[in-house]
Amino acid sequence: MNDTTTDDELRGLLTQCRTLAVVGLSPQAERPSHKASSYMQQHGYRIIPVNPVVAREGGQILGEPAYASVTEAAAALAAQGTKIDMVDCFRKSQDIPPIADEAIAIGAHCLWLQQEIFNEAAVQKARAAGLVAVEDRCVKIEHQRLLCS
Repeated sequence: MNDTTTDDELRGLLTQCRTLAVVGLSPQAERPSHKASSYMQQHGYRIIPVNPVVAREGGQILGEPAYASVTEAAAALAAQGTKIDMVDCFRKSQDIPPIADEAIAIGAHCLWLQQEIFNEAAVQKARAAGLVAVEDRCVKIEHQRLLCS
C-alpha cells in the first residue's frame, strides 16, 4: 500500500465528504462497487453513479440517475445547488488519469482509489491541485472501521 493517509485524515474525509461520485458503479448488486455504494447510501451519503453504459440508456443505479462522466454529473448537481465532494474510483489503475483530471476540474475535495487501484502520477497531480488523494482503500471498509466501531 502506497497510501500514507492517516486514520484521522480518513475519518475527516468520511465525515466531511457526503456526496460521492462513484466512477464505475455497477447496476449489478453482487459487484463490489454496488455493495460499497449501497452501504454508504444506507449510512446517509448521496451516491452519484458514473457509468456511461447505464447513462446512455437513461438509467438509474441505487435510485439516482447515472451520468456518463464526472463532469456531466457535476454540472447536473450544480444545477441543483449541490457539489460532488469525493470522486470514488472503481476503475482499472490505467483509467485513473482522466478521472483525476475531472476531479480536479470540478473542484472535488477528494480523489479516492479503491482497493488494488494505484496511479501515482494521477495521485500526485490531484494532491498538487489541492485534493486529498487516497489509494488502495475501500471506502466501505474504512467507514466501518473508523466510524462504526
